[in-house]
Amino acid sequence: MANPLVDIFRVKELRERILYTVLLLLVFRLGAVLPIPGINAQVLTDFFSSQQNSGNAIVDYLNFFAGGAFSNFSVFMLGIMPYISMSIIMQLLLIVFPSLKKLSQEEGGRKKIQSYQRIGTVAVCIVQSFAVTQYAQYIARQREGLFTITNFYMFAAVAVLTVTTGTMFLMWLGEQITKRGIGNGISLLIFAGIVARLPTAVYELVQQVGRGEQNPVFVVVVFIMFVAIIGLVVFEQQGQRKISVHYAKRIVGRRMYGAQNTYIPFKINPSGVIPVIFASSLLTFPLQIASTVGKNYPWLDNISQVLSPRGLLYNILYVILIIFFAYFYTQVSLNPIEIAKQIRENGGSIPGIRTDRIEEHLTKILNRIVLPGSLYLAFIAVVPTVIQILFNFPPSISYLMGGTSLLILVGVDLDTMSQVESLLKMHHHEGLTKKGRLRGRNL
Repeated sequence: MANPLVDIFRVKELRERILYTVLLLLVFRLGAVLPIPGINAQVLTDFFSSQQNSGNAIVDYLNFFAGGAFSNFSVFMLGIMPYISMSIIMQLLLIVFPSLKKLSQEEGGRKKIQSYQRIGTVAVCIVQSFAVTQYAQYIARQREGLFTITNFYMFAAVAVLTVTTGTMFLMWLGEQITKRGIGNGISLLIFAGIVARLPTAVYELVQQVGRGEQNPVFVVVVFIMFVAIIGLVVFEQQGQRKISVHYAKRIVGRRMYGAQNTYIPFKINPSGVIPVIFASSLLTFPLQIASTVGKNYPWLDNISQVLSPRGLLYNILYVILIIFFAYFYTQVSLNPIEIAKQIRENGGSIPGIRTDRIEEHLTKILNRIVLPGSLYLAFIAVVPTVIQILFNFPPSISYLMGGTSLLILVGVDLDTMSQVESLLKMHHHEGLTKKGRLRGRNL
């Protein structure tokens, strides 16, 4: 009997890619529990255990993207977010500076842009890792015996070097997964970090229900809400607008090709989960600096409190950034001018639209579908957190089971499944879905 799940491991190439990806993800999880040199892990664990009762929302939020590595002070405690932050900065610089845009379009220019991006990632890592040492100094004042290296400046140098190297190694892991594994490596690292935290969050929720701290009815209602959100995310990710294109008869060499009717599929949300990841990354950078360094500087501590992930200002900025990056990434990945140029060069036309106004027509359609798509994305990302606050759910569960995590989990899962689908069909096997509706996205 033909079973797609069995066929995945029958195809040698696909089997090797999946095993290679799993191996690198295991390396990532091992590094997430390996503390940086100079830290007493037991003292650190005792400190964060005492903080759980008072609720340290910022640490839970940073742990959300680092897969629990932040509270462990591990070599991967910054996760992959510095690289994503630098990617956003580089994309904005390409728009602001035409010379960089021209360089990226030249032969070999893309590699130069990537090298600039890596150098910038190192700079971001140094800043964030130095902020972490300031937070460690604050913890040391609360708990004696935290530092095994007595000289603080020596510890700071070792910590900055170790954490920066860990993030750069994670970046290399992501590139290797993309090249030799399955799925998008950077997205899968974030995916693995969220999945690794889910069992702990569920166990904590079960304990709270057992102690009577949570109402079982509220837990059931929230669980049903999560299932509904997953369905809405899948529905939104698969929705698309089809633009009809008609190609006239043309002669190529000695052959005459007849008229063809086809369409351009514009997804309701062309950028996938990229706006959510970008918005979260951009907000994480100042939040991490303010929350870690702010323990030694009161004015920075006030900023971290204002930018609390459960605060009103943070959620307003979050919605605005999601909408902005939805438009921004759509314009980068789907350029109406280039699409219209390709249609004209191949002798195509859109019924009812003049040839010289194709760009205007495509831009109008993109603007109309991206706005509701981005609002829908922001709604899913914010509303579950608001509801969970009303139900008084702990932050460790709210961030891991909220809209942001579900958007990332479902989006990355759909993208990985689409790549598995393509490889199965390339080797003449049945796909994972009967109708083959999954379509890949470059995350």
